[in-house]
Amino acid sequence: MERRLISTGSPFEKAAGYSRAVVQGGFVFVAGTTGYDYTTMTLPPTVEEQARNCLKTIAATLREAGTSMAEVVRATYYITEAEDAEKVFPIFGEMFGDIRPAATLLVVAGLLKPEMKIEIEVTAAMPATAAPDALFS
Repeated sequence: MERRLISTGSPFEKAAGYSRAVVQGGFVFVAGTTGYDYTTMTLPPTVEEQARNCLKTIAATLREAGTSMAEVVRATYYITEAEDAEKVFPIFGEMFGDIRPAATLLVVAGLLKPEMKIEIEVTAAMPATAAPDALFS
């Protein structure tokens, strides 16, 4: 089974020895996505802006992998303040309202840097390349 690694170019990926995403076994696993704008390496101050940046990065990563946000089957959200849940739920609803992946939201003591307010990871399916019946012929 072929394994493909995808990077956003973040310096954290090489330093910490991880990939933004791994494509393997018909799925794309995207992890370690915080609210940075990876083109400018800036982190906005609000959890809402950070959540939108996370989702923008994830969407771009999935496109590079050959799939899309519509194929997300699982999402895990990590926030550092419980009261931020009410701020980000509408953003998740905008993005995933019709997709409705299995999801978990965790409130954690902190992320790598204190200014990081949210981190998101998702698993997405790769689009089918063969008709389902062809798989069993």
